[in-house]
Amino acid sequence: MARAGLTPARIIAAAADLADTDGFENVSMSAVARLFEVKDASLYAHIRSLHELRSGVAALSLAELADQVGAALAGRAGRDALVAFANAYRTYALNHPGRYASTQMSLEPAVAEQSAAGRHAAMTRAILRGYALSEPDETDAVRLLHSTFHGFVLLERGGGFSRGTRSANASWDSALNALHFTLSHWPSS
Repeated sequence: MARAGLTPARIIAAAADLADTDGFENVSMSAVARLFEVKDASLYAHIRSLHELRSGVAALSLAELADQVGAALAGRAGRDALVAFANAYRTYALNHPGRYASTQMSLEPAVAEQSAAGRHAAMTRAILRGYALSEPDETDAVRLLHSTFHGFVLLERGGGFSRGTRSANASWDSALNALHFTLSHWPSS
């Protein structure tokens, strides 16, 4: 009875939940099989390998994150779009630490192409249109945003901002103001 209803989508969703509770690095075929009360071999009928399982979690997580960022961006431009994007990104990363960690996984080209990674790139470039950057400045700005958001989230999740009197939220707001200023006054190449 426990095997009834096993599908790739259910297995990947369970692995994503496991990633959030136990860490993405602890997602294994055995751990997921225990969740379904089946032997590891039962999963291999649906998922070929641990790499495929983890890639599935990454693709699911990229889609969830893209959906949240897209919803936050709706109808916004300029600084409002930057802040909405950043806040949705940070909220997802903090609420889903394992899923978020999976989004940093290097995906094989075919998997990456089918994933929501392209949507992320398109949304990031869309918010930068309000700053009228041309290449190569736009690419540099995309990298600056990702580095800032990702670095802040990792430090925050790791307790790096737990000391001192200034809240992480206040520092986040200051960082977004600094990014807006930097993007608005970008030095030309």
